[in-house]
Amino acid sequence: MSGRISMLSLDHIVLCVNDVPTTIAFYRRVLGMRAGEERPGKWSLHFGSNKISLQDAKASPSIAAATVPGSGNFCLLTDVSIAEFVAHLKRENVPIMDGPAERHGAVGPILSVYFNDPDGNLVEVSNRL
Repeated sequence: MSGRISMLSLDHIVLCVNDVPTTIAFYRRVLGMRAGEERPGKWSLHFGSNKISLQDAKASPSIAAATVPGSGNFCLLTDVSIAEFVAHLKRENVPIMDGPAERHGAVGPILSVYFNDPDGNLVEVSNRL
């Protein structure tokens, strides 16, 4: 190592949730994610090569005791057009909080829409422009 630290990519994020089955159902229905039980009672959501671990608020480990449901805010990329995704959200009765609008993503401009999951986490879904 040259003395300079650098990160490669995200491995996973963790969402603290009030009701794991409700969260799994929402992310399956609205975002097409797959659920997996990593060990008894420990669930995660999978899409592409990415993972969102679910932390049950009632059983949070001491290291994450201050984490609360609804404090997440993250952006996902899709290859579905934002117009088509907005129509999907409307069919699923998911209120849009903001957008569609252009914003600046990790590698350049994006077109995105915001909505909340059942715990109030702010989810942004975007297309790269």
